[in-house]
Amino acid sequence: MSNRMWGGRFAEGPDAIMEEINASIDYDRKLYQQDIAGSKAHVHMLAAQGIVSADDAETIAKGLDTILSEIEAGTFTFSRALEDIHMNIEARLADLIGDAAGRLHTARSRNDQVATDFRLWVRDTMDTLDHQLHDLQMALAEKAEAHAGAVMPGFTHLQSAQPVTFGHHMLAYVEMLARDRGRFSDARKRMNECPLGSAALAGTSFPIDREATATALGFDRPTANSLDAVADRDFVLEALAAASITAVHLSRLAEEIVLWCSAQFGFVKLSDKFTTGSSIMPQKRNPDAAELVRAKTGRISGALVGLLTVMKGLPLAYSKDMQEDKEQAFDALSNLSLAIAAMTGMVGDMEPDVTRLKKAAGSGYSTATDLADWLVRVLGVPFRRAHHITGSIVGIASAKGIELHKVSLEEMRQVEAGITEDVYSVLSVDKSIKSRTSYGGTAPANVRKQARHWLKQLEKEAAGH
Repeated sequence: MSNRMWGGRFAEGPDAIMEEINASIDYDRKLYQQDIAGSKAHVHMLAAQGIVSADDAETIAKGLDTILSEIEAGTFTFSRALEDIHMNIEARLADLIGDAAGRLHTARSRNDQVATDFRLWVRDTMDTLDHQLHDLQMALAEKAEAHAGAVMPGFTHLQSAQPVTFGHHMLAYVEMLARDRGRFSDARKRMNECPLGSAALAGTSFPIDREATATALGFDRPTANSLDAVADRDFVLEALAAASITAVHLSRLAEEIVLWCSAQFGFVKLSDKFTTGSSIMPQKRNPDAAELVRAKTGRISGALVGLLTVMKGLPLAYSKDMQEDKEQAFDALSNLSLAIAAMTGMVGDMEPDVTRLKKAAGSGYSTATDLADWLVRVLGVPFRRAHHITGSIVGIASAKGIELHKVSLEEMRQVEAGITEDVYSVLSVDKSIKSRTSYGGTAPANVRKQARHWLKQLEKEAAGH
């Protein structure tokens, strides 16, 4: 029996193993909406150009609408023998409308068809991710405004460094996510060109109107080179690169939530909505949602590395290797969407323990830098010498097991005779954070202003949508 897809060139059907390795319908069925939209745009253009009749075009479009309804109703039968979503839809179209279905594939190839479908799916997905990241930014900015003055320790090397505010910490992630959204936006602009009409690799001899199909599908323009159009997967790589960086940012916040929820830190609490218990230890409340967000980063960045490896040695134009472009991308971007949703929920749910945070902010001699700055500002001491003086005073405090503000004036004067009583005005954590008024600093007034700026901007964006 001849192969149904390939016709006269192949006298026999594929070996079972060949069918197994060759089929992609198990995952590329996800492209059904995009494939049907692309086919409808294509057939309308063919009719407008007089390449197919208006009657055939209308019959094909109605048949495609029927298939869309069947898939969404769950009554469509997908066949692995037909390899992919494109051939499954085409075969069903032939069952529905007969020979007219064969006219749909005029002036196109599966190469430009799949490139178009996949661009549409990635574009749609990036738009969804952008909306989700907007919502996460909003949750963080709201938390920042609510806790603009809540003092907490700022860390370097996970060691107490200087006091900051909880709101300032939340706004750091708002900034990161803004850059993430910018990367997705830039990638979207570059990918918004339509491959449809490039055919297999060389274009077509039919008098098609590629501008028309590009416009119908919401692209800015058609792709300019047919070889590049069917061979390009930069758009997926860019999306996965942006996704990987976003996932890293989510993972860093997830890691902090895991630490902050521990008994040793006790900085924040998560409710039962985002924690689980232990099968054997009844006291446990595990931040599993945060841990899973952290873990998702591996599969998301792994998808980027996987596709880079697939593409690195491929000659132009299309090779079957490129069928491996979709499964990991689907998985990675879907899991990023889930991770963003989980993180948005956790940010809204978590409540900081402001008393515990403030107590921790004063530990570890976190106002030492304030002492050094005071020596420079008030006594005119060069900073390097001020650093040395401060280190000596911290050494006294450490040896006695006391906080910096409890070192006596007499003991400080033994290190630097010019120190006055005024030095104690900078050694409390509250005064430390209030002094950090430089642009981007942690002073509560700064944090409130910046949080309100972000909330206003994000609300304006939401209204624009």
